[in-house]
Amino acid sequence: MDFYQFYTGHCFDAHKFLGAHLTADGAVFRTFAPAADKIDLRLWQEDGEKTVPMHEIYDGNFYECEIAGAAPGDYYAYEIYHNGGCVEHCDPYGFGMELRPGHRSVIRDLGAYTFKDQKWMDGRDDGVSKPENIYEMHLGSWRKKGDAPDGDWYTYEEIAGPLIAYLVQSGYNAVEFLPLSEHPADVSWGYQNTGFFASTSRYGDAAGLMALVDELHQHDIAVIMDFVPVHFAVDDYGLANYDGTPLYEYPNQDVGNSEWGSKNFIHSRGEVCSFLQSAANYWLETYHFDGLRMDAISRIIYWQGDEARGVNYNAVDFIKTMNKGLKARHPSCVLMAEDSTNFEKVTAPVDEGGLGFDYKWDLGWMHDTLSFFQSSPEQRLGRYHKLTFSMMYYYNEHYLLPYSHDEVVHGKATILQKMNGDYDGKFPQARAMYAYMIAHPGKKLNFMGNEIGHFREWDEKREQDWNLLEFPIHEAFYHYICDLNHLYLNHPALYAKDYDRDGFEWTQVHGEDRTVYGFERRGGGETILALFNFSDKGHSEVLPGTLADYELLIHSNDEKYGGTVENPKHCLSVQNGKVVCALAPFSGILFLKKNK
Repeated sequence: MDFYQFYTGHCFDAHKFLGAHLTADGAVFRTFAPAADKIDLRLWQEDGEKTVPMHEIYDGNFYECEIAGAAPGDYYAYEIYHNGGCVEHCDPYGFGMELRPGHRSVIRDLGAYTFKDQKWMDGRDDGVSKPENIYEMHLGSWRKKGDAPDGDWYTYEEIAGPLIAYLVQSGYNAVEFLPLSEHPADVSWGYQNTGFFASTSRYGDAAGLMALVDELHQHDIAVIMDFVPVHFAVDDYGLANYDGTPLYEYPNQDVGNSEWGSKNFIHSRGEVCSFLQSAANYWLETYHFDGLRMDAISRIIYWQGDEARGVNYNAVDFIKTMNKGLKARHPSCVLMAEDSTNFEKVTAPVDEGGLGFDYKWDLGWMHDTLSFFQSSPEQRLGRYHKLTFSMMYYYNEHYLLPYSHDEVVHGKATILQKMNGDYDGKFPQARAMYAYMIAHPGKKLNFMGNEIGHFREWDEKREQDWNLLEFPIHEAFYHYICDLNHLYLNHPALYAKDYDRDGFEWTQVHGEDRTVYGFERRGGGETILALFNFSDKGHSEVLPGTLADYELLIHSNDEKYGGTVENPKHCLSVQNGKVVCALAPFSGILFLKKNK
C-alpha cells in the first residue's frame, strides 16, 4: 500500500495491507487507529483463546502483529484502548464476520476458490448498446428453507441452481443483490454495514459467494451488488469511534448522523476515501462482481441530501475519484447511481466534468408512471403528459428504469396493488404498464415478486408468495412477463439505441382525449411500433402503410395472459383503405415494422 495515497484519498488497495492476511506460518493483522493508546488482538481458535499485543508501525498510526498458527475460520477482534477506556471492535478491513448477534471478524482465505468465468470476464462491457434486464433481489427472502422468521436461509451455493434456472426462464440477464456485505440488523436489508469487506455470513463464506457469482457468469448472467458509500451502522463494535475518536464519521452530529439513524462517512478525510474506494475495488476484483449500484447518492451530492444546504464538494470529489479509479481498473464494470436529484452530468465521464457513473436510476420516471396508474381513467385524461415528460429530459443522462424494493415496502403497496381499481381490474393495467416500460428507452430493473403480481408488501423475514402461481390470473401474468422479457432481450430495436435520439420517435403524443400513446423504437436494423391505450374504453389508431408492414409481437390483453382478446392478430384491419389498429381498454401492443 502506498501510504501517501492512503492519506490523500487515492488508494484503492488498502485491503491488501490492512486486515488479516495469511502467511506461510499463520496470519499477520494490521489496523489503522491513529488515536489509540494501545491495541491488543484477541484470537479465538478451536483449542482456546489468546490475547496478543500489537505494535506500532510506519508512522505510529498503524498497528500490527503476527501470530503463528492462525488459520482460516479463526475468530478475532481488536481491543482498542483510548483515554483509559477499552472497546472491542471487529476489523474494518476484515474479510469475514461471524453471524449476528456475534461481531467478531473471521480469517478468510480469499484464494481458496478458483473462478472459471474467464470467458465471461473477457467478453463483458458496460452494456450501453445491449439489453440490460435486471432482477433486483434480497437473497435471504427470495426463497427460504422453512417458515422461521430468523434463519432458514439457503447458502450461496444452494441458491445458485434454482436462481439461475428461474432467471433464464423468466428472461432476466442480470441480477442485482441488495448489499451482501456484513450488517448486524436484518431490517436494514444490508444498507447499514459493519463489515464493508466481509460477505455476510448469513448465507455462507467468501468462497460460497464467489461460487455463486461464478455460476451466474457461466450462464451469461451479469451480477451487480448494492454498495453503500454514504453511511454505516452505529454499533459500538464497528466503525463508530473506532480508535476512541470519530475516525470514519463527522465529529459534529448535525451532519454526522443520517436520517436512517446511522453514521455518515466524512469524505473530507483521505483515509476514509481510501477505505471506501478499496472496498468498492475489492468487490469488483476479488468477487468478480460486474457492477455496483451505489445507494443514496443524493446524500453524497448535497449535505444530508438537501439541495438547500448546498453541494458537499469533498464528497463529490470523492465519488469522482472513486468512479474514475474503478473504471481505470475495471473498464467493463458498471457503476449505477441511485440519485433523486437534478444534479447535472451524473453519468458523464469525470474528465468531462461528470460524476463518472454509467447509469442513473430514473426515479422521476418511476414516480410519474406509478402515480399515473394509481389515478382513475377519468383523472388520467388530465394527467396525460405524466407519461410523456420523461422524454423531455431523458437524453440528459444514461437512465435506467427501476421498479425497486423501495416501492413495495413501508405502506407504499406493491406494484400490482398500485394499479387503479379492484383486484381483477389491476392485472390488465399492470400488463399494459409493463409493456410501456419495456418499450420505453432505458435499461430495466424489477424487484423480485413484481413478476408474479405480488400482493403482499415485501418482508425480509418471509420468502416470496410463490403459491400465487397456483392461481390462474397470477400464472398468466407471470407468463406474460416472461414473454415480454424475452421479447426485450431478442429485439435490438428495444435497446441498441437507448441513448441515441434516433432510436426513439413519438407517433402519438397528443391523445389527451383518449389516453392513447404511440412511439417507435429503432436499432439493430429493425423498427418496433408500440401503441398503448391506458383508458377504460376501446379506441383505434390509424397506421401508415399496409397490413403486410406489421408483425404482431405481443398484445398485453391476449387471452393467454388473462386478457379478453381471443385473437390478437385481428386487432389490425383495413377500413376505408387505411390500416386501423383496435386498442382494447388498458392494453399495450408491440409490432415489428417490416420493409423498413
